[in-house]
Amino acid sequence: MGSLFRSEQMCLAQLYLQSEAAFACVSKLGELGLVSFTDLNPNVNAFQRKFVNDVRRCDEMERKLRFLERELKKDQIGVYDNGDNPPAPAPREMIELEAKFEKLENDMKEINTNQEALKKNFLELTEMKQILMKAQHFFEEMDRFDTTEDEALIDPNTPQTVAAAGKLGFVAGVILRSKLPSFERVLWRACRGNVFLRHAEIEMALEDPVTGDVVNKSVFIIFFQGDQLRNRVQKICEGFMTSLYPVPEMPPEGLHNLEMNVTSKIQDLQLVLNQTEDHRHLVLTQVALNIRVWFIKVRKIKAIYHTLNLFNVNIAEKCLIAQCWCPTNDLGKIQDALRYGTEVSGSSVASILQQVTTEEQPPTYNRTNMFTESFQGIIDAFGVSTYQEVNPAPFTIITFPFLFAVMFGDFGHGLLMLVFGLVLVIREKFYLAQKSADSEIWDMIFGGRYMILFMGFFSMYTGFLYNECFSRSFNVFGSSWNVSAMNFDAVTLGNASALDLDPVTPGVYRGYPDNYINGSGYPYPYGMDPIWQSAENKITFQNSYKMKSSIVLGFAQMLFGLTLALYNHIYFKDRLSIICEWIPQMIFIWCIVGYLCVIILFKWITWKDPASAPSLLIGLINMFMFTAPSKADGTFLYTGQSTVQIFVVLMIVFCLPWMLLAKPAVIYYRRRQKANRSQRNYNLAGGEMADDVPIIEQDQLDVESNSIQQTEPDPDEKDFSEIMILQIIHTIEFSLNCISHTASYLRLWALSLAHSELSEVLWTMVMHIGLSMAPPAGPIVTYAVFWFFAVLTVGILLVMEGLSAFLHALRLHWVEFQSKFYKGQGYAFLPFSFESIIQGRVDE
Repeated sequence: MGSLFRSEQMCLAQLYLQSEAAFACVSKLGELGLVSFTDLNPNVNAFQRKFVNDVRRCDEMERKLRFLERELKKDQIGVYDNGDNPPAPAPREMIELEAKFEKLENDMKEINTNQEALKKNFLELTEMKQILMKAQHFFEEMDRFDTTEDEALIDPNTPQTVAAAGKLGFVAGVILRSKLPSFERVLWRACRGNVFLRHAEIEMALEDPVTGDVVNKSVFIIFFQGDQLRNRVQKICEGFMTSLYPVPEMPPEGLHNLEMNVTSKIQDLQLVLNQTEDHRHLVLTQVALNIRVWFIKVRKIKAIYHTLNLFNVNIAEKCLIAQCWCPTNDLGKIQDALRYGTEVSGSSVASILQQVTTEEQPPTYNRTNMFTESFQGIIDAFGVSTYQEVNPAPFTIITFPFLFAVMFGDFGHGLLMLVFGLVLVIREKFYLAQKSADSEIWDMIFGGRYMILFMGFFSMYTGFLYNECFSRSFNVFGSSWNVSAMNFDAVTLGNASALDLDPVTPGVYRGYPDNYINGSGYPYPYGMDPIWQSAENKITFQNSYKMKSSIVLGFAQMLFGLTLALYNHIYFKDRLSIICEWIPQMIFIWCIVGYLCVIILFKWITWKDPASAPSLLIGLINMFMFTAPSKADGTFLYTGQSTVQIFVVLMIVFCLPWMLLAKPAVIYYRRRQKANRSQRNYNLAGGEMADDVPIIEQDQLDVESNSIQQTEPDPDEKDFSEIMILQIIHTIEFSLNCISHTASYLRLWALSLAHSELSEVLWTMVMHIGLSMAPPAGPIVTYAVFWFFAVLTVGILLVMEGLSAFLHALRLHWVEFQSKFYKGQGYAFLPFSFESIIQGRVDE
């Protein structure tokens, strides 16, 4: 298992880098991703560090690249990705990149400005053309306008010759179609009906030159009389942001010639626009080929300078001093990287790596791959393991999918989940190339593809054990029950809705009573007998089986957790915790939960008569009440049961003060010894020369140089009252948890029963409708109902029930299993790595 069982051995190291070689060395270390630098300038403001100007230059280059990226998205041009991972460019190449990005940005801004001006001119000419097209029609209507019908517009005493002479003024323009109703109402109210408005829709959609949005507009002409109305109409037009155009008063032939002139200009302008668009597209296409590589280069440079800001600058020696955590096994690779950086930079002085002795707790580093990453993520979500303690992740690879499958057991549902996980695994490279960073839910599902695959596989296993496939059973090995041996007559078979099968009747149960261990006959070779699927007492039978199985599985996992705790104590050489905590804990859990599991298995294997089967729950209660088991009250299991149970209870009572008082008593005794030894040294110093007094006792030096130093405070250094309070809490917590955690594992039984019954209800209420109908309607209804059944199966049983079982399995691992040995008080090793830059997680 390597570092997956325990975190990697870490060491604190100091790096001495020459100024000219620092950039290349850090760049190579970033490619390795094996070093986590610490900040040696925590009190220095971020704006006062040595390389802050270089970071700003990188920010500016990144801003220009983001501008170009927005332009690519605006034109819907995809970024070319060939998977290249270019190295970080040398500092001297930054000038070339800055000049290139500056030129591209200026070119794009100039193209955008020219294109916007051209589009604005094109829009104005298009609107002018539409006005000229409509103006002739409007003028013809005004020529036919009967002035006697509107007394407010022209005085009735005015000679007809004046009206005919065209003394009315007009304003023509274009307005957004959505504003036209409001515009018309405001004109009518502000001018008191003394204007005449005519409008017509522009059939073609127009493009806004600023936003690029497609808008619908209408042409309007307003006729009025007098300068006062003219000013009022123009202010209203400005308020509604209309576009006004001058239209000369000329004969229809003149307007037509003017329209043809405008059309010619539009055609010329359209040609220029097309050429501009082609040039813009050509420039952006070249950008799309290189922008990903540019982003990687700039972000790598930025990350390097940001890291260099964490170093100390030794001006006298002209070198940079860095401090970092790194895996001990990879020191050779790190030194090779430093040598490579020194050679590339042309420095004459080699970079130095020196290990530093420290009492600081190292970070936790567990190496993972695509398979183990999701399982390690489950553990880290609870808490990063303390340095060098046992990591539950390798065991979770098996136990988590298995406990999930115990609650989700169905062969058909497991098969669907297995196929889904298998598709994700097979098309792994394809989905990784998609980089769907916008969908967090999909990223979580895809990240757990191997977990889904295992959960599907184990669900098929438990489904075969439960003999359930979409709530139906399959008879693979042949049922052990024989109905004909009951000798029911035809009348009984025809009238009875249910019949009882007696297993003790000869021939009803296969092999009874001569074969098998307890003389019960030959059971179904594997899993549940298919006959139970049709039995009325199916739930009663399965409840007993699954409930007891849940307790046995829970005890096995908790016992395994305590075993891992022993590995931790041995590794950290904590003999005090082994003797004063682990041994009484192991005895305590065996006497309470272990004894219950033993009598469960004993009853399963040896008991013959189901009618006289003892009650384990009543027997367990009587054990703590010191009530002797008897056949009369149904609690007798074996000879000598009373003596064994009294011994078990006495051991439970004995373990409580052992867990509570032993460790504090030993600590108190050690403190007294230490105090007496200090007093003797003090008294001895009063009568001897100071040079003869030992500074440090010899037993304090008898520590192996390679031993693991726990980073927690020594319990001897804590106040004794605090130690006692913590021990009381720990003892009460463990004692109660032995009961509560065992009961918590009953969720395996409860969710398995719920999933089975929900699956059966779905089959009976939906799929059974079509299957129970005779042809020709039966196949048609079955086909229609099948899709409804499939949607409900996926939505409810796979997604919702699967998520429920997932969360319950997560709780069993976090609380019931890991609480026995896992502290999770460490902090993760976060190496300086360029891999996150390539994947786009720059902010991390």
